[in-house]
Amino acid sequence: MASTATSAARLLRVNARSSVSSSRTFASDAHEHGPKRVPIWEDPMHPARWKEEHFVFASLAGWGLLFYGGYKFFTGGSKEKKDAAPSKSPATPAYH
Repeated sequence: MASTATSAARLLRVNARSSVSSSRTFASDAHEHGPKRVPIWEDPMHPARWKEEHFVFASLAGWGLLFYGGYKFFTGGSKEKKDAAPSKSPATPAYH
């Protein structure tokens, strides 16, 4: 009789734990509010639908390109020194 009561108590404890643990979720996973978020490559023309971290990466990349382009524009781009011809000094000077 004692073993039956013990096994019944064990069974009730296991069932109680499983029902409690299965209903516990994070607050963000419990209910979805608003439109479903998608990765940037699935819907590149609608930034409102992007996942937050993808929006941040795209925004930072855009600002970086804007600042880099502005820097290159206002500083004259890449300034390469172009010599028409390298100066050649004659071995013996020509006296006329």
